[in-house]
Amino acid sequence: QVQLVESGGGLVQAGGSLSLSCTVSQTMYAIIAMGWYRQAPGMQRELVATVNRGGATNYADSVKGRFTVSRDGAKTTVYLQMNSLKPEDTAVYYCNVQGYVTITEHGSYWGQGTQVTVSS
Repeated sequence: QVQLVESGGGLVQAGGSLSLSCTVSQTMYAIIAMGWYRQAPGMQRELVATVNRGGATNYADSVKGRFTVSRDGAKTTVYLQMNSLKPEDTAVYYCNVQGYVTITEHGSYWGQGTQVTVSS
């Protein structure tokens, strides 16, 4: 069973910074991609930033230049550094990992979510 543990959410004023982290609870056979999604009340969950197996990153246009996604060398932890935060960044942020927990079992796995609130 794959468990993703998130940390780092909180309250911050507009223009401030926060850093999120997400650690996979067990060794996976292979990870295809890791990243972050967010969901505001009444809204669809949307991509924020991802990094794939080859190291390529993908960002939502709304966060380019402000957020940075990264991972550790063992690919067990993914980070999201958020700078110049705006009120519209307020949402629950979910960590996501796509990959194989075993050689045959493939899936998409989610963290519990962490609240990020940006005040004006």
